[in-house]
Amino acid sequence: MKTVCLYFQVHQPFRYRRYRFFDIGNDHYYYDDYSNEAILHKVSEKCYLPANKLILSLIKKHGGKFRVAFSLSGIALEQFSLYAPEVIKSFQELAKTGCVEFLSETYSHSMVSMVDPELFAKQVKMHDDLIEKYFGQRPTVFRNTELIYSDEIGEQVAAMGFKAMLTEGARHILGWKSPNYIYCGAAAPQLKLLLRNYKLSDDVAFRFSNKGWNEYPLTADKFANWIAKINQHEEIVNLFMDYETLGEHQWKESGIFDFMTKLPAAIIAKKGISFRTPSEAANKHNPISVVSVPHPISWADEERDLSAWLGNEMQKEAFDKLYSLKDQVALCKDPDILKDWNYLQISDHFYYMCTKFFSDGEVHKYFNPYENPYEAFINYMNVLSDFHIRLDAKVTIDPVAIELERLRSLIDEKDKKIEELEVKSAKKRTHKKVEKAG
Repeated sequence: MKTVCLYFQVHQPFRYRRYRFFDIGNDHYYYDDYSNEAILHKVSEKCYLPANKLILSLIKKHGGKFRVAFSLSGIALEQFSLYAPEVIKSFQELAKTGCVEFLSETYSHSMVSMVDPELFAKQVKMHDDLIEKYFGQRPTVFRNTELIYSDEIGEQVAAMGFKAMLTEGARHILGWKSPNYIYCGAAAPQLKLLLRNYKLSDDVAFRFSNKGWNEYPLTADKFANWIAKINQHEEIVNLFMDYETLGEHQWKESGIFDFMTKLPAAIIAKKGISFRTPSEAANKHNPISVVSVPHPISWADEERDLSAWLGNEMQKEAFDKLYSLKDQVALCKDPDILKDWNYLQISDHFYYMCTKFFSDGEVHKYFNPYENPYEAFINYMNVLSDFHIRLDAKVTIDPVAIELERLRSLIDEKDKKIEELEVKSAKKRTHKKVEKAG
């Protein structure tokens, strides 16, 4: 039985206003509220609301045979709560069907996994607490920001207790191997890896409305036939894409909603093919091999690496400056500082500084509030400078205090782990007593 695993990423950043040099130290509000609200309303009307309505109807129409997964960043959920609570309600309706899985990720849609395992784990927990609050699910499958993965990151994710993780089926990693199997991590063999089929995913996400494409127009039947013709021994086809593909990147007029309306029936009609969520797929299929990823990969651009965010000196300087403050922030209890800290970590800020103007240039212009990457860098550094001034006013850097706070956090985490193990042990003892009594 071949599995089709359909997953969508949902994220919108908080964009900064034009923050001038002379604002530093004088004005501590950084956000372009008008643009943030206007863009979110626009994308909600064109994508999130109609797409959720369509998916709900397809789940009901096909009696639960159509199944899908989402990852919603904590930042996106904050914006929905502020500007479009009806979007959260529509996702909650999907959650009630039992056919939709919500995945784990970093709260800020950040690149913290590249910096600090402890901070990474905290941000993941913060995200998953919010998912559980809104949708009643505790994620068991992890999807890092922009599908970023390496052996080291996989090891950290496995240590958090996740059973599976999504990443890119990058050609330079797989070589001759197919992405249409489940693999396992080199540093964490217990972690199952679901690899994106970038060819089929990008056929929908990027090429769907391209009239110069030799496969245009793409129909549901044609796409389902492509999946059916994949080698029968290949077990899983992972279709991972931005949710904005539906109605925003590919406009309604392109026929994308009609395509999605017909796709489930076209795939279900094929013998031996069914939809599964990532956790279901991980339970169904076993890894066929280890995948070694010594250097981080992502699903971005032709290189499938981190160059979209950390490919030039501006990006590296901003990134390093930001995370040089992490120990100082750890000692701060001010809610406004902590909120701004979360927003400063949003990966989009570094993406706007990208200087890759050639093959991937158009992608980097999408929803970019800046005229050029240099303007993005200057604006971000101005905001970061003011943030640093505010942080210094709240927290005096004391190496001893920082170390004590780190040790205190480790003790708290171990205490929580001991409590969890004691609860599990008590449940097992109770279960054994009941069995003996029976």
